[in-house]
Amino acid sequence: MTNHENHRDFATRIVGRLRHEGFQAYWAGGCVRDLLLGLQPADYDVATDATPEQVMGIFGRRTIPVGVSFGVVRVRDSRGGGEVEVATFRSDGAYVDGRHPESVVFSSPEQDAERRDFTINGMFSDPFSGEVIDYVGGRADLDARILRAIGDPWARFREDKLRLLRAVRFASRFRLEIDPATRSALVTMASQIHVVAAERIAQELRRMLVHESRSKAMDRMLETGLAAHIVPPLLPMKGIFQGKPMQPEGDLWDHVLLVLDLLPHEPSFPLAFAALLHDVGKPRTMATHKGRISFHNHELVGRKIADELCRRLKLSNTERERVCWLVEFHQYLGDAKRLREAKLKRMLSMPGIDDLLALHRADSLASIGESPQVDYCRYYIEAQPSGPINPAPLLTGHDLVRHGLSPGSHFSTILEQIREAQLDRLLNNKREALEWLDEHLTSFKVENP
Repeated sequence: MTNHENHRDFATRIVGRLRHEGFQAYWAGGCVRDLLLGLQPADYDVATDATPEQVMGIFGRRTIPVGVSFGVVRVRDSRGGGEVEVATFRSDGAYVDGRHPESVVFSSPEQDAERRDFTINGMFSDPFSGEVIDYVGGRADLDARILRAIGDPWARFREDKLRLLRAVRFASRFRLEIDPATRSALVTMASQIHVVAAERIAQELRRMLVHESRSKAMDRMLETGLAAHIVPPLLPMKGIFQGKPMQPEGDLWDHVLLVLDLLPHEPSFPLAFAALLHDVGKPRTMATHKGRISFHNHELVGRKIADELCRRLKLSNTERERVCWLVEFHQYLGDAKRLREAKLKRMLSMPGIDDLLALHRADSLASIGESPQVDYCRYYIEAQPSGPINPAPLLTGHDLVRHGLSPGSHFSTILEQIREAQLDRLLNNKREALEWLDEHLTSFKVENP
């Protein structure tokens, strides 16, 4: 069986075991929604009237008490079915902090459904009969392509402000229209997203941006006002035209959305986030001279803005550096054929080069059409002889000292020029590098040893 089949089988066995022990048990939430939409669930959750202690008693050492106070236990499979989250039917107490309930009370399936966020996520399913248990009208809303909060949308969003972002993600991913009452509450409360931890916001952005519905999600974030409080530098892009107002790609924001659509099917998060931000420096650098619009150094300004946003969202240093590098160099490969070989080699050997090529291609397709530079770079990489495209330097500072030179500021200049010559294939080994050094010492104002 595939991993998915193993996981589904394990979730089914958990339901069966709980029922055998005399408890109610169903599949719950997102997996039910996905199955009704004809999609393959990423995971299966189980809801039951068994308490966490009873679940742990039944499954023993295979359980992980991840959230016992909220009625949640994970059960591990010994046959390769992964882990399944088993949650006790519950009602939530007050959400004082706008993030988590202060307390929970174990309850019935109907009450459990009513405390969930949206009707499409509030259904249960019997894995044996296929029956869908729907207390909140989720199936009808799925059929009508509507995203609707369960009960009072204002109350649902007050309970957990992250639901503001989740509404945008679900509506975009499943191509749903947001119910007017839910949308009204969402737009009015958008400014309250700031109470949510940056890491949780970043996780929702990640889920949106790596999915093929990313452009719809970002456009909805702008429309609902969420972008103004999460990624405010995006707002000035609306209404800025890079050339003639009637050009096919529309304004700068339309261009960004098109770039997002043109990314590979499953982009990395740094690539997708960089695509969202690649032109974020243009509104601040826009200038008009003799009727011509320019955005000089927008990539450098954009890098600074991207760095600030990544820090605000508390991304890892690795992801932040990759995003900033992609934003700064997103146009660099446009002149790939005219670059000196040394510079081209250095760029093509960078760890994120595949992301940079993908971003350059999408940016080009969204404005002037297919870029031959991408194919040129890929061909160049493939045409290299065996071995690293960016080999280790022929000489180091220690080599210069051993050659009789005294350390100083001139070392970096010497090593840089030798490195350039190496990458340009003018120097091929250490002996040639030392001979070159002897010939050029006077130009560095260094006496021959």
